[in-house]
Amino acid sequence: MGSKTLIIGACGQIGSELTNRLRSELGIENVIASDIRESNLELVNSGPFEIIDAKSYTEIKNCIQKHNVGTVYLMAALLSATGEKFPEKAWDLNMSSLLNVLNLAKEKIISKVFWPSSIAVFGPTTPKQNTPQRTIMEPTTVYGITKQVGERWCEYYFNNYGVDVRSIRYPGIISWKTLPGGGTTDYAIDIFHKAINEGHYDCFLTEDTALPMMFMDDAVKATLDIMNADANAVKIRSSYNLAAISFTPKELANEITKQIPDFTINYEPDFRQKIADSWPNSIDDTAARQDWKWKHVFDLQTMTNEMLQQLGKPTIS
Repeated sequence: MGSKTLIIGACGQIGSELTNRLRSELGIENVIASDIRESNLELVNSGPFEIIDAKSYTEIKNCIQKHNVGTVYLMAALLSATGEKFPEKAWDLNMSSLLNVLNLAKEKIISKVFWPSSIAVFGPTTPKQNTPQRTIMEPTTVYGITKQVGERWCEYYFNNYGVDVRSIRYPGIISWKTLPGGGTTDYAIDIFHKAINEGHYDCFLTEDTALPMMFMDDAVKATLDIMNADANAVKIRSSYNLAAISFTPKELANEITKQIPDFTINYEPDFRQKIADSWPNSIDDTAARQDWKWKHVFDLQTMTNEMLQQLGKPTIS
């Protein structure tokens, strides 16, 4: 098995920043980025890049063998709001891509797999406050269904074939480097762009909709933390709960107003409100903190400062 790393879905929100971080740590030539199209030219031009359809076992295998790859990060997926518009397409991409990579690991063509799950695995019957690691999971979105089934496949391949697959349930991810990409939690990115450029934001969730969130730097840190952990420390092979901060649109707007006093927000809930209502308000990630020493860095205030600073609004000290 090879020594290099392949990121499938590298042009996406998390994939692009994960690729840059891995290249800085492992060396540009040791990290192969891939996606179905060249949608992020900066990333495409910054190192080895391959066009891959994640639904094609053959295309993934050929890339792995061509570049001597041993570790795969499967970041390709159709997200929650987009998945509701194209349910069969979401099922096809999210499931077939995972099984392709798990089978390549089963066949000893690669040695280690990272696959992201999501808070979307939970549903309206899940306890909303401090959602436990093991609890009722009755997701109501096709994205959540694919993630729940994916968790079961990961654990199955570990238990039956010894596949070293590792996973975390991402909360909403907030980043200044990429634009919103069709997720229900993406309001928390869009709001910053609108605050700076227009001074106003029409929010598609109610003001008191609390959701688990995380700044991108922490999401990348958690991903690398679990992948760098000793295999014996990774005791959960379905997926780990992961938490950092939880807040409502109103709380976020208030934090932005401290630096942009004239900022206004209006609440016009749409179909995404129903998705958000099915998800937890906060997450208990004790297992991740105990097993592989997960620890977040950014809180609501430091995240808001960083977002406004990076997007062009000077912070007020």
